[in-house]
Amino acid sequence: MEQIKPPRPDSYLALAIISTIICCLPLGIVSIVYATKVNSLYADGNYDEAIRASKNAKTWGLVSVAVAVVGFLIYILIFGVALFGAMSNGNF
Repeated sequence: MEQIKPPRPDSYLALAIISTIICCLPLGIVSIVYATKVNSLYADGNYDEAIRASKNAKTWGLVSVAVAVVGFLIYILIFGVALFGAMSNGNF
């Protein structure tokens, strides 16, 4: 009797790699580690663990992107305030 396999969960490896390169390195690496576990866990028959690793890879990838967006906003805010201050003093 053959066991019916659930569909293979998405590994979110592309999101993990993009978030690592463009956004936040430490959090992206965590996402890559979980993303690389998905296929091997699925192949070993650990379907619940594969689904959990997929969800963790997605979560860490999105957290990495969110941290990068907040960082860029803070960066723009700091330089925007500095530019506005320089313009208001006539030093620009």
